[in-house]
Amino acid sequence: MSDNLLTVPSRTYPSCSPSASRLPVEKTYYNPADLAQFGNVTEWQADMGRKFFDYYGEVFKDGALSEREKALIALAVAHAVQCPFCIDAYTTDSMQKGADEAQMMEAVPVAAATKGGAALVHGVQVMNKAQEQSM
Repeated sequence: MSDNLLTVPSRTYPSCSPSASRLPVEKTYYNPADLAQFGNVTEWQADMGRKFFDYYGEVFKDGALSEREKALIALAVAHAVQCPFCIDAYTTDSMQKGADEAQMMEAVPVAAATKGGAALVHGVQVMNKAQEQSM
């Protein structure tokens, strides 16, 4: 271990414990235990890691949006970017910050609708290109 290894306070990012009911690690690309190692990802770039985690900690503090609201937004984004680590972490974080199951499950279709809409709106490019080619 390097002396430059960044120690990341656990409050700056959500954590989760792997669920025993999931597929065995050897059956999936993602190892749920890796999430607990998130703070170590900065070992080779401690300065950049410190900057990221400082920013991250500030972003998730109470502000115009509560920490619970921010956790729910992060949970929705986690689904949109399809990050299983983030889904686990922000589910746990949302619950720890007072979100209930209905609120979390309402965030998921918001992500799906947003991602679906973002894909669909690009259909206008198809229409424009097709019209251009037809001229």
